[in-house]
Amino acid sequence: MIKNLLIQVTVFFLIFQLLSWYKTSDMLSTDSAVESSPVLMTTAGEEIRLVAKDKNLVLYFFAPWCSICHASIDNLQKLYEKNEHLDVIAVGLDYTSEQEIYDFVQQHQLTFPIALGNEQIKQQFKVYAYPSYYIIDEHNSIKSKSVGYSTELGLYLRSF
Repeated sequence: MIKNLLIQVTVFFLIFQLLSWYKTSDMLSTDSAVESSPVLMTTAGEEIRLVAKDKNLVLYFFAPWCSICHASIDNLQKLYEKNEHLDVIAVGLDYTSEQEIYDFVQQHQLTFPIALGNEQIKQQFKVYAYPSYYIIDEHNSIKSKSVGYSTELGLYLRSF
């Protein structure tokens, strides 16, 4: 009985790892440098670039209609509130009006910068699914990447 359970857990873990690898295989490569991004506007009306500044950056790409984004964004907010060693920027993509992004921010009471993305940013960062995450180090190299739901702990562990 325990042997069967162990085999099933191992098979599940291997399938999960294979699917995770497949989902991220089209994203930017880890250890590659992030090209300079164009200036984007935030929901607060400020200009921002998607680059790290003296500390690691969690770059989170979302769409306001994405149910997984709604489920995971609160984990990102908690991570931001608890970790001064990290910067967080979320980039809204695939929206039909900016109001959708403003509503998303208000619904989740987000306090980190939210950039209004565009097709150029989506292509530059090879975002094909939501949510997509990149962890970028202080030298603007990609340390980690992920697609889909992530817990606060999962984001925290990837950020080192």
